[in-house]
Amino acid sequence: MCSSSSLLSAILLGYCLHLLQLLSTCLAFSLVASVGTWMGAVSNWSIFIWCFCFLVTLVILIIEFCGLQSHFPFSWYNFLITYACYAALLCISASIVYPITYIWFFPRGRSQDHAIAATAFSCIASVAYASEVAWARTWVWLGVITGYMVTVPGLLKGLETFVAGVIFAFVIDSHLYLHQPALVWCVAVYSICFLLAAAALLLNWCGCDNRLPIAFPTFLLGLTLLSVLLYTSALVLWPLYQFDEQFGGQPERSSCNDGLIYSVCTWDQQLAVAVLTAINLLIYVVDLVFLAHMVFSRTEDQLRSSQFPLLYKS
Repeated sequence: MCSSSSLLSAILLGYCLHLLQLLSTCLAFSLVASVGTWMGAVSNWSIFIWCFCFLVTLVILIIEFCGLQSHFPFSWYNFLITYACYAALLCISASIVYPITYIWFFPRGRSQDHAIAATAFSCIASVAYASEVAWARTWVWLGVITGYMVTVPGLLKGLETFVAGVIFAFVIDSHLYLHQPALVWCVAVYSICFLLAAAALLLNWCGCDNRLPIAFPTFLLGLTLLSVLLYTSALVLWPLYQFDEQFGGQPERSSCNDGLIYSVCTWDQQLAVAVLTAINLLIYVVDLVFLAHMVFSRTEDQLRSSQFPLLYKS
């Protein structure tokens, strides 16, 4: 067990990380808003990310200062880790997309300086949220925190849902896929796999995972195997019908006529979805290998005392 001084140090570190997250996200959206350097859907999305992370972190900090964690019907630490994972990924995406899309098009001066500074603070926020996840993992090893979201499969499930969310952002325009049934199937695959992963997270978050007729890791293994098969079909069909001329696709990028600066070309959207599909399939495969090794290399008694101590009942 950890000493009281170590526990106090961990609590203070958590508060410091929350304060850094608050400061960096607040400065990020304030710098952009102060000079009106947001135009188009991508910039609006970045502003939303910074504001959302700021508000949720502020609420978390108030709850912890008031000692209200025990009043919630779910594991507070599981919630914190889940939120920190998603906030880190969201801030990382904003730190990449915003400067690529906007900074290079601003003339030198106050607007560009504010955009660069906002990107820097977004990077700091990403590091702060990622540090909180690493901090939580450290306390797992010390036995202070337990739960699904601090395990490797839990983190992978969160990453799978995040990548799927980014894919949805690119396929929000229905003209990308409605003209081909195969492409409609791909979007259905993204939706089905997202719902399966989200359902697994919610089952654990609400404490319903131990009510399943089978062990939770075995249930996860089945869901992940199904998702791998579905994503494999999408990885084949999406590029085939988007980039092969024989199937009505466009193999090369033509001049972009969708907009001047603050929009993403249709061909770029199609390519982004193809790349993200491959990335998410790789994540699912890693998740599948990890779960298969855990399920098939241990007996049921060993599983009950392994990485999922809270997911079983005798």
